[in-house]
Amino acid sequence: MSKLVHAQWSSKMTFVLAAAGSAVGLGNIWRFSYMVGDSGGAAFVLVYLACVAVVGLPILVAEWLIGRRGQKNPINAMAELAKANGQPKAWALIGVSGVLAAFLILSFYSVIGGWSLSYTLNSVTGTFTGQDADGVGAIFTGLLGSPGLLLLWHTAFMALVVWIVARGVTKGLEGAVRTMMPALVVLLVVLVGYGMTTGHFGEALAFMFRPDWSALTGGVVLAAMGQAFFTLSLGMGIMMAYGSYLGEDVNLLGTARTVIILDTTIALLAGLAIFPIVFANGLSAGEGPGLIFVTLPLAFGNMTGGMLLGLMFFLLLTFAALTSAISLLEPVVEFVEERTPLTRVMAALVSAVAVWLLGIAALMSFNVWPEPVMFGLNVFDLLDTFTSKILLPLTGLGAIVFVAWCLDRRSVAAELNLSGSTEQLWQLVARYLAPLGVILVFVNSLLG
Repeated sequence: MSKLVHAQWSSKMTFVLAAAGSAVGLGNIWRFSYMVGDSGGAAFVLVYLACVAVVGLPILVAEWLIGRRGQKNPINAMAELAKANGQPKAWALIGVSGVLAAFLILSFYSVIGGWSLSYTLNSVTGTFTGQDADGVGAIFTGLLGSPGLLLLWHTAFMALVVWIVARGVTKGLEGAVRTMMPALVVLLVVLVGYGMTTGHFGEALAFMFRPDWSALTGGVVLAAMGQAFFTLSLGMGIMMAYGSYLGEDVNLLGTARTVIILDTTIALLAGLAIFPIVFANGLSAGEGPGLIFVTLPLAFGNMTGGMLLGLMFFLLLTFAALTSAISLLEPVVEFVEERTPLTRVMAALVSAVAVWLLGIAALMSFNVWPEPVMFGLNVFDLLDTFTSKILLPLTGLGAIVFVAWCLDRRSVAAELNLSGSTEQLWQLVARYLAPLGVILVFVNSLLG
């Protein structure tokens, strides 16, 4: 039993903002943009949208449902629901996998969040102004090569995260997303507005929304499916934890649609903010991960008003990173708080210090400890690969299979307000299509 009355979201709107804030992270601003660029543009976008509906939505609903029914951290929620429904105790491992994934991801995510903080300062000080491609590349290489600088920014980022999470659900999580989510949207809209003035906005629109079906390969479809899964913060214990703070009055399906629309809209806006700048400066949209930290700073450093635009962009990136990072720490803190005598503040501090320590090993992968530690991978790449290719798909698959096959069908249908054809559609998607999609992503990622 929890030693405390379980916290609740103060309103449906704050829950929507928090869930959307979790989903809207570096995956939307950074990963989505470079994947669109690498995968041929519009064909990828359209397949991605279809996969969000078929794979992302049912798993998101399933994770919320588990959290709301369990009213505890993901591990305890899975254990108690399994017991109540006559299922093996081993189902609790799905909760373990989710919480572990959140812990491991945050350790290296915080390092990348630190890059964003560093680049925000660089934008203020005019570091990128007048730099050529070699100069901008040297700035990024210099950052990665300095363990001291990486540690400074990793520590600063984690300090912000723990300060927010330690304040609790209402003052911490809700207070942060109420401020940062509107700010993030405003910054994006301003940057899209600037993109409209570059003379290359039409080119960006065509790139993102006029499909070249010849670019649609099996690899592109699987990449779109994987991005659809990862962009919604699925398989990380986050949505189970957030669901545990939900009241019975929230319509899960309707709320999931709202969150997915927000998440997808922000991802598309990010593309419409980034690609006009890329095309206007004669740069390549297919630069991969370097698009944000090398290609765009080169553009900002050589355009009128580039210092201000760069500052706005990296503030946007930092807000997106923070909203995701606080959600990654939350399931870990919820578990520690409920399973130990520690207060919320102490649970947050202990969890954050553990994450911070592992993050030090991750950041050292770029400089003093680049050697492989397992399977030919250094610490950073190992954490990334193990979580994205194994833990996340397995946790998401376990959640949807548990809800679709192990919980009473009638009670799930009643909770989701389903009947007749809508219930049949839910059963088709939740029992077969969504699990098949995750399995395809899982197998492809292991073979890739």
